[in-house]
Amino acid sequence: MTAPYLMPAEWEKQAAIWLGWPHNRADWPGKFGPVPWAFAEMIRYISYSQRASVLVKDEVKKRECIDALEDVGIDLARVDIVTLPTNRGWLRDCGPIFVRRVEDQKMIALDWRFNAWAKYSNWQKDNAVPEGVCNVLNVERVQPHWPLSQKSKRMVLEGGAIEVNGAGTLITTEECLLSPDVQIRNPGFTREDYEQCFAHWLGAKHVIWLGHGIVGDDTHGHIDDLTRFVNPTTVVTVVEKDASDANYALLQENLKRLKAATDQDGKPLTVIELPMPRPLYFEGQRLPASYANFLITNQYVLVPTFNDPADRVALTILADCFPGREVVGIHAVDLVWGLGTIHCLTQQQPV
Repeated sequence: MTAPYLMPAEWEKQAAIWLGWPHNRADWPGKFGPVPWAFAEMIRYISYSQRASVLVKDEVKKRECIDALEDVGIDLARVDIVTLPTNRGWLRDCGPIFVRRVEDQKMIALDWRFNAWAKYSNWQKDNAVPEGVCNVLNVERVQPHWPLSQKSKRMVLEGGAIEVNGAGTLITTEECLLSPDVQIRNPGFTREDYEQCFAHWLGAKHVIWLGHGIVGDDTHGHIDDLTRFVNPTTVVTVVEKDASDANYALLQENLKRLKAATDQDGKPLTVIELPMPRPLYFEGQRLPASYANFLITNQYVLVPTFNDPADRVALTILADCFPGREVVGIHAVDLVWGLGTIHCLTQQQPV
């Protein structure tokens, strides 16, 4: 039976990238000052090849956003600024996930329930973001639920928890979705429940399950800090070379699983290793710094960098993976204090 929806791969043609202009200082305590300028740098590159759609929580933040973008020379005619209140505004996770309805190829926005990674209490405004975005775009909004017979049982899912190749394969982690006692998104859900949901709502009939996310990941195992498709049959995955590092064993286990995995047609994946930067700490906390948290736009691949010797290595590897796009490093030492970087903060809207 053909699935009703299919989630496009990130490298497919995009109409816009959505972001939420930063305002919650608690996400970057003591380091908020540089964060809007990092956003402005991302928006500058996004706007070169597509619309940059930016949510601002109120008129004060709208003025701040406009001033910052003008200061760095961004053409505001290529930016859409939308007033929509948010709690935090990490759009990868609280924003809609855009799919195409297979029947007519119409773009549909999936409005998953968002509960702040099953960790924080202030999520209600973020949970309303998909509805607000759909009202702006005049796009049909569908609320995924499971089982299909119970429309009231809405499913929690964050965009950072899934990675797709646009052809029927999805990668996720057991730590994020199957943990029995930490940050449980959908109590009672089994592996089979998730796989049936992914097949129905995202057109992903084949699921690859990795183990754990990287140390310091506030989301408890998001895939977008670990492993990313760069084309339908190739993934990049982060590895740690220092055997004494806390990430070493878990990343080796993920690498082993990927090398044994296949795509939706039963063909082995090509697996390319990405380095990890040296551990980053702030106020004694290990931060989830990862080169896998890159964003693919129509013209560019925006990669977080960390003032690390491995920056150059990671950028070179990714440049080889995306011959038709320019790979650009975005300074993310300040951003990652928010426990996420470029991919976590953005959500693509396909044409």
